Order: sequence, then C-alpha cells, then structure tokens
Amino acid sequence: MKRFWSRLKTGEKVLFAGVSFLILVAVTNYVAIEAIRMNSDKPMFPIRTHYEFAGEGFRGSQLFRVDNCTNCHKAVGNGTNMGLELDGIGSRRDLAYLSAFLRDPEANYAGRTVEHRSGKEADYVSRLPPDDQRALAIFLSQLKSDRGAATAPAPPEGKSTFIDAMLDLWAPDSWRILFNDVRGTDAGKAGDKSPAGSAPRPAPAVPDVAPGGKQGSTNGS
Repeated sequence: MKRFWSRLKTGEKVLFAGVSFLILVAVTNYVAIEAIRMNSDKPMFPIRTHYEFAGEGFRGSQLFRVDNCTNCHKAVGNGTNMGLELDGIGSRRDLAYLSAFLRDPEANYAGRTVEHRSGKEADYVSRLPPDDQRALAIFLSQLKSDRGAATAPAPPEGKSTFIDAMLDLWAPDSWRILFNDVRGTDAGKAGDKSPAGSAPRPAPAVPDVAPGGKQGSTNGS
C-alpha cells in the first residue's frame, strides 16, 4: 500500500483521498439511518398507501406470496423491488384493467412486458385458474394511495410553495394554458376516485402553443 501511495502524483492523491472521504461519509450516514430506522417505533417517512383486504382480496394477498409474485414485486412490505412496486396501484388502475392484464399481459400493457411474456419467469400468471387471477386482481385493486402520494392520481390538496416553485422554474408557459390547477378543487377531489391511469382533462389548446410539447399531469401520474 505504501509503495502504491508513493507512486501517485499529488493530484491523484488528492482525488483518491476525496473519493475515499465521500465513500466513508456515505457509508457512515447509511449505517446511522438504518440504525435509527430499525430502532424507531415510528416510520421515518409518512406512509401514504393503505389497504383494506376483504373476502377475495385477502385470498389474493395470500396468493401473491404463495405464487411467488414477491420474487419480483413488492406490496404491503413483502417482496423485492426488482419489478414494479405495487403499493398504491389500485389508485392508478381499476379492477377491469388489472383482471385483463393478468389474463393476457402482452395484450393489455403499453409495451412488451419484461417477465410476463411467453417463455419468461412470470408467464405462469396468465395460466393461473380464473378464480385465482380474479382474487389477485381484487387484491391489487385494494392497494390504495392517499391523495398527494407519489402513486396517487391526484395532487396534494391545497397550495404548496415547493410545487409552485418547481412549476415556476421548470414548467413551460404552455402548460399554464393546457392544464388547470386542480388542487383544492372538485376536479382534484374527483381524482381520488377516478379510474386508474386517468389524467386531468386539459383545457383546449390554443394556436400559439409550440407544437411537439409532451402532455401529461404535473403530479407524476
């Protein structure tokens, strides 16, 4: 090690020392945060998703674990993040879509699926008994998000200085013409109960809006 260090130039030593310090700080912070999280009675961050399993939904939650869905997906604290995290998906997708996806993933997804298409690890899902598919779909539809959560279709209620500042900084002026602010309005409240995947209806476009602008809601849904 001493020989290696002596062969380095001054700039390389400074760079090596700086990177080592940053790595040490990152590891120390990670260990400290994990220690606090594991020994705390309260969650470090507010939990913005909820569920109320009943009947087939409860059976679907059992199938979710028994059928090894947790190998790729995470829901209600169970599983991995290799695939899409499913907490809150019931606020973005309705029961009809979830049922159709489980029956035929490739026909109902916007693009090619990663593991659900034929020959892949999760292609067995489309061959599950219809009753099991329905129970899984009901389970997924009962994974709800609170309004304002990252997985919710509606933005937080009321004004937010942070959101307003980000909109002023990054949102193009054409968005103020194309979209209405639904926070605190009846339209925003309806977003809590709107079919999953739906977006606020934009206002009519006007001729002076620059073409090619990508339309979408400002809350990430």
